Amino acid sequence: MRAPSLVLLASGSTQSHVAQVVHTLRKRMQSMRPSLDIQLAFLGHCQPTCQQVGDILAETETEEAVFVPLDITRAHRASPEATEALEALRFQHPGMATRLARPLGPAAELLTVVDLRLRQALSACHADELDGLVFAVADSGDPRGNALIHRRARQWRAHHKLPVQLAYADGSGQNVKSAVNALRVQGRRSIAVGFFYLDADHIYTAQADMAREAGAIAVSAPLGDDVRLLDLAMARYSVAAMDLLDEATSSRTGIDLAPGTEILNGFVPIDD
Repeated sequence: MRAPSLVLLASGSTQSHVAQVVHTLRKRMQSMRPSLDIQLAFLGHCQPTCQQVGDILAETETEEAVFVPLDITRAHRASPEATEALEALRFQHPGMATRLARPLGPAAELLTVVDLRLRQALSACHADELDGLVFAVADSGDPRGNALIHRRARQWRAHHKLPVQLAYADGSGQNVKSAVNALRVQGRRSIAVGFFYLDADHIYTAQADMAREAGAIAVSAPLGDDVRLLDLAMARYSVAAMDLLDEATSSRTGIDLAPGTEILNGFVPIDD
């Protein structure tokens, strides 16, 4: 029995270098898992869309597919845009079994990537001393994701033994300029900003410029195509693929799924 196809689901961008990051992620994952069919779909601005990928899968007679949102702030449920795209695909290809996996979310292991990117930025500007940090995210995600973002900021503070301010680009909290200024009020002068962003889109660029204007001595690059993202994507895929298998087994045998399975919809408790 062929394993379900894995479709990396990205938000998309009008900037080619941003789209290239997720194309590279797909290629790297395909090289790591050559026996698995891995596709890439965008929710906007870029092609292929979810519907176009659905057509490709249908042409190859793919019966099952798992869509994994490359969203690092939402932890429990995919975005409304992702849900709507999958609903449209199911309407278009009712014979194909599809599952929308849990997003990547603000996983603890991604803090290692933020640290790496920040060390590179500090090395580039020859900075050897810090007394304050800003943990910058694009948005607050879902409620569970936002709770985990706050936890990651606390973990970062404990690890570096430095005060940390959270900054949001979507207006749900203080922006990066306000976060830098809050540290300055505390008497901090050597402040760096770690960006918990997937790629260098226009939001990242604007926030990075704002951080520099506010006096940050270093700003990190986004996470990019780090292999840890692929490990997370594979973990989310595996859970959702098992869900598809359980549904198929139940359908063939007539055995009802365990109570709560439909409610969970393929998501599992999050390890903090």
